[in-house]
Amino acid sequence: MKKPIYLDNAATTVTRQEVIEEMLPYFGEFYGNPSTVYSLGTASKQAEEKARQIIGDSLGVPAQDIYFTAGGTEADNWAIKATAEAYANKGKHIITSKIEHHAVLHTCQYLEQHGYEVTYLDVDEDGLISLDELKSAIRPDTILISIMFANNEIGTIEPIAKIGEIAKANGIIFHTDAVQAYGQLPINAQTMHIDMLSASGHKLNGPKGIGFLYIRKGLKLKSFIHGGAQERKRRAGTENVPGIVGLGKAAELAMETMQERTQKEIALRDHLIERVLKEIPYTRLNGHKTLRLPNNTNFCFQFIEGESMLMMLDMAGICGSSGSACTSGSLDPSHVLLAIGLPHEIAHGSLRLTLSYETTLEEIDYTVEQLKMIIEKLRAMSPLYADFIKKQNKSR
Repeated sequence: MKKPIYLDNAATTVTRQEVIEEMLPYFGEFYGNPSTVYSLGTASKQAEEKARQIIGDSLGVPAQDIYFTAGGTEADNWAIKATAEAYANKGKHIITSKIEHHAVLHTCQYLEQHGYEVTYLDVDEDGLISLDELKSAIRPDTILISIMFANNEIGTIEPIAKIGEIAKANGIIFHTDAVQAYGQLPINAQTMHIDMLSASGHKLNGPKGIGFLYIRKGLKLKSFIHGGAQERKRRAGTENVPGIVGLGKAAELAMETMQERTQKEIALRDHLIERVLKEIPYTRLNGHKTLRLPNNTNFCFQFIEGESMLMMLDMAGICGSSGSACTSGSLDPSHVLLAIGLPHEIAHGSLRLTLSYETTLEEIDYTVEQLKMIIEKLRAMSPLYADFIKKQNKSR
């Protein structure tokens, strides 16, 4: 079978060979439990701490403020639920946005069922929150602001440093879901006044099932998972040493290659956007034109249904998606696309194509050519498109 053209890197990424090689010894040669005192366990502990240091350095924070999790979803849950519990005496009001990942939205909805109030900020047509609306939403009982660094579907980058300033000025804890941004954008948690940050290994060419939560020193967050004394008594359970090692190596590579890699991705991204908008009529680019992730494109094609488009792309050897991989089984249109003001019938025709360091110009051009044929075929079968063309012809 010919290798597919993989353009769904927002869903997951290939684990780099260098990462796999770094992990392998910790499945066999250095398999000791890092909580033990003998040398076999000490080797695991040292590898774990090396990864922690790499990640801390990448964010400009102390290594001891990095806590390993099973991924971004756990990190989001921990940040929000633990803050709600720890600061309930101060207040029970949380601010987030309508375009957050479901790991944040569903956690906030859970807290609403337990006596907390949540303000869900609107976004504009590009997916940006309003800083004025954020300021207006703040109340004396607001304990947490949780706004994602960059959106996982439309790629829009939020004004994180300014949000951090607002949170700090009002004495409010600021959490950001940086699952899509970490490894793609420079992040300094201290200068951006970020108190907590979530990330996941498999979004930056690392392994699945591993992530981390940065928790600024001084926050009185308690354990999310109870049991042993691992992760400085804040996250129980024997550490996933191979995963941690892999995450550390992936983070190291991501930081070393970021500038060159993202410049390449931006060039290919913009080429893809230009060709699609120029060569396929009745198409819309979703997300901000420039304030977007280097590797993200998201389009809506009028008069077609997204699932059929994805199936035909797959038959052509191209992997894409209609939005978040976490909602791929849902028939409902994307909550993100609805939040930026798109009607249901247009939101249903969405396509997200996300690039990687391995993506080539030839792959992009092949994808555009296939997409042009697929959209033409689907529109030829659409009664809505036929009616639209008739009306267009009559109006001339």
